[in-house]
Amino acid sequence: MKIAVITLPRFRTAGEEIAEAVGGDLLMYDDTIFERAFAEYNAIIAVMSAGIAVRSSAPLLRDKWHDPAVIVVSPDCRYAIPVLGGHHGGNEIATRLSELGITPVITTATEVHGRPSVEGIADKAGCRVINRPSTRRVNAAFLDGDVPLYEIPEPGIVIAGPGVSVLIQKRPYMVGIGARRGITAAEVVDAVRSALSTEKIRQEEIGAYVTTEKKRGDPGLAEGIAEIGGVLIYLDDETINRTETPSPSRAGLIGLSGVAEPCAVALAEMGRLVMKKKTYGRVTIAIGR
Repeated sequence: MKIAVITLPRFRTAGEEIAEAVGGDLLMYDDTIFERAFAEYNAIIAVMSAGIAVRSSAPLLRDKWHDPAVIVVSPDCRYAIPVLGGHHGGNEIATRLSELGITPVITTATEVHGRPSVEGIADKAGCRVINRPSTRRVNAAFLDGDVPLYEIPEPGIVIAGPGVSVLIQKRPYMVGIGARRGITAAEVVDAVRSALSTEKIRQEEIGAYVTTEKKRGDPGLAEGIAEIGGVLIYLDDETINRTETPSPSRAGLIGLSGVAEPCAVALAEMGRLVMKKKTYGRVTIAIGR
C-alpha cells in the first residue's frame, strides 16, 4: 500500500516520525496536495485538524472503492481517526500508529462490535469484492451473527443475490464479453485468446470474465469460459447501465448501454478500460483494470 503523510509545516517533525513508521512519503500541505495524493496514493495520513482534511478531501471523493483511505492524526499526536476508508486500510493504519503511542479511534460498526467485515475477510484472503453494494447487507448481517462463507473451486459460474458478497482473487484484469446468440465455445475461446495475446496479458492475470445476465441461457459462452478455466459472472441490467463507457453500442436494442465495455469496467478495481471493445467474429471483447 502506497501511503502519503500530509502535514502542516508546524507539525513536520511529527509527520516525519509517522512517515518513517509506516514507510510513507512525507508531503507538505498546500492547496493542491490532496488532489495529488488522491491520484497517486492508496492511503493518506493527515497530520492536521479534521476540518482541514475533510474539506480538502470532499471535492475529490468518488466512492469508497476508489478513494484512498484518509486517517487524521490530531496535531498533538494523541489520536488517529480514519475518516474515510476504514474498511479499506484506514483502520489497519490507525492501529499501526498505536506503536507510536497514538490512540486509534475506530468508528466502523463491525470493528467496534468485534465482528468481521466482508472487506476484512477479502483482504486476509488476498481477494476483492466483486459485487460491492452487497457489503452493506452482509456487514449488517455480521452484526447480528455469523454469515456462512462458501468456497467454489474454479472453473465455475456464480449467480448471487444482492445480499451475497462475491470475492475473487486479486488479479489486475477483468474481461467483458458480448456475443451473438448461439455462440459456440470454440468461438469464445478463440476470441479471448486473441484479445489477451494482442494486449500481452496472461490468463493468470484475469480475475473474471463478465457478461450480461441476458446470456444465461446461451451455453456456448459458459462452456467456452469453463474450457479456459475461467470464472464467468453475469451482471444485472442496472449495474451495466449505470457504468459509463466510451463506445456506442447496438446493445440498446436489448435495453443496455453496452455489454463488453461496461461489464469490463463495472467490476474492474481501478474502473478503467485498458482495451476498448474489439470484435472477433461473433464475439466482442473489452478489458478493464
